[in-house]
Amino acid sequence: MFVATLAGIFKYADLPEEYESYVQFKATIEKKELKNSDEIAILDIAGTSTHHVLFLDSYKNTSEIEKELKDADAKINHTTLKIIGGHLWVCHQNKIG
Repeated sequence: MFVATLAGIFKYADLPEEYESYVQFKATIEKKELKNSDEIAILDIAGTSTHHVLFLDSYKNTSEIEKELKDADAKINHTTLKIIGGHLWVCHQNKIG
């Protein structure tokens, strides 16, 4: 099983060019129309030269992310999970408030 670590969390408008093709690929698969304000987490997959893209507004909790990564034979490291969990909490608070 591969370990996924956080490369960064970006607004789509601020996404570094090196991740653009990964984001576009996942958006196409999920039939997601990207907005400049979308928050996107990019995970580096250890032992590979690839990245895993998470559209943070697509998840209710970190368990959903852990399941998605498990299906891809990856496990998210603890620190990354805590950081993303904090971002998910803020996203959901903004939707409520």
